[in-house]
Amino acid sequence: MKLIRTSLAITFGSLLSLEMAIPVAIAEPSTTETSSESDESSSATTEENQQQNQSSSSSEPEASPTPEEEPEDTSETDSESDSLEAASPPHFSRLAEADRLYLAGNTEAAEKIYREVKPAFAEEAENYTDRPEPYSDPEKLSPAGKVYWRQAKAGWEQNLQTKILVPLELLVKEVPEFIPGHIRYAEALKKYERPEEAALVLEQAMQEYSDQPQLVKATVKTFAENERWLDASIAARQFALLYPEHPQAEEFKQLAEVHYKNFRSDLRDELTGNAIATAITGALSVAVTGSPFAALPAVDSTLLLLRGEEALGRRASKAIRDNLPMVEDEKVTSYVQNMGEELATYTGRDFEYEFHVISNKDLNAFALPGGKIFINAGAILETDSEAELAGLLAHELAHTVLSHGFQQATRNNLISGVARFVPFGNIVSNLLALDYSRDQERQADIFGTRLLANTKYAADGLRDVMATLYELKASKGSPPTFFSTHPDTGNRVRYLESLILRYGYNRYAYEGVESHAEVQNRVKELLEETENEEKEEEDREDEEPEQELLDREIERWRE
Repeated sequence: MKLIRTSLAITFGSLLSLEMAIPVAIAEPSTTETSSESDESSSATTEENQQQNQSSSSSEPEASPTPEEEPEDTSETDSESDSLEAASPPHFSRLAEADRLYLAGNTEAAEKIYREVKPAFAEEAENYTDRPEPYSDPEKLSPAGKVYWRQAKAGWEQNLQTKILVPLELLVKEVPEFIPGHIRYAEALKKYERPEEAALVLEQAMQEYSDQPQLVKATVKTFAENERWLDASIAARQFALLYPEHPQAEEFKQLAEVHYKNFRSDLRDELTGNAIATAITGALSVAVTGSPFAALPAVDSTLLLLRGEEALGRRASKAIRDNLPMVEDEKVTSYVQNMGEELATYTGRDFEYEFHVISNKDLNAFALPGGKIFINAGAILETDSEAELAGLLAHELAHTVLSHGFQQATRNNLISGVARFVPFGNIVSNLLALDYSRDQERQADIFGTRLLANTKYAADGLRDVMATLYELKASKGSPPTFFSTHPDTGNRVRYLESLILRYGYNRYAYEGVESHAEVQNRVKELLEETENEEKEEEDREDEEPEQELLDREIERWRE
């Protein structure tokens, strides 16, 4: 058993929003227990489909082991068999058989079993869409839309503000799929010196239509005009990473680099001025407190931000690892690290990626800037396969690759200075209180699923995790720890299903149920050992006062 233990009690928030109590205001440890029936949270989308698949599989006897496999199967101990069964999803043996065939290169036979065992997506997923299809041709507008567009054009020619803005506002509300409407409305707002509103119009349109290069280019341009360099860089980079096959992907990648350089230059100037102000404030603090270290935290924060998102991520990662109980068992850490590294090869960004496991039974995961990913041990326990855990890691990798954490950190005004912390600091604690937008979550879903599809794993791993979360929420009456602040859209599973179908991603690929069950078993052992050690320590602390009293009585008797 290899665990780093600490008495610090901290509860993390969610995939979207991580809520962390620093030592100044320590949170109560979560009392949520890992359900022993997590195997029931299968990837079934409807009860009918699940029953159909069960009846289908029950009509066929399970494949008998080949002669080469028999010695291994018969040598398995009862305890090992029980532990795998406890952690296994429905149709475990059939999925394990398919996995072995897949790894042996017999993908056709493996796919046949996957299709027999895995429930079909809900029928509505075939035609599901949460947005109208975008277009740019005014001739496709509805009669009302054509009226708005004609009135806006006439108002523009006459330079009449009301006749321009009112019809355009109505147009983007009633016909959001008409992309030129958003762009022209933003141009009109800028024309009448309302640049912030113009940026907001485009941002809102991007939430639904981030795959439209014309809209992305207009958004990037507006951000740059408002000197929102990082936002401009991220908007351009997101398009390049999410749609690498698009003819304009390379153009957006170069645009992202240009605006990122502008951001670093602008940030350096701003933070340098901030550092001067901090030094003055620090000098006053030294005069008041007599301590020469009074101003150091703020200066340190300034330097950290100047060094960029990778330095920020390294600092935050170290603080977390120094203050939270981490799993260091080789079997567990290498399992997660190898999985994460395989996914990271497809991200398109050269970060120093790290993947860590926190010794906590709650289902949780989060990403720090610069490629630092953390998952709780509970994420291993609650997922049913390698593919599901890989889906969780891919979602978090998407957040860090798309610079969501760094973007949120700068928006949270971290450059304001004062960072008096023990031991995390304002920078780290703010990173752990991120609240990703709906748009950022959508992007992480899209990019994370794309990552999975590029690997050996089944492309519906992330979808299955989300299905499990909703089932846990329904069964327990409250969301799991990291799901507590997730936007409850009610259609996220269907959206992910639609995404997989739309792009033809392969969901009948490697699941990895056996290897995952083995690691689950090891994680359970580690958590049980930790609980026993903590209980023994508590018992010793309770016994110490009684022993001290007894020693005093003995000493008095001797006197």
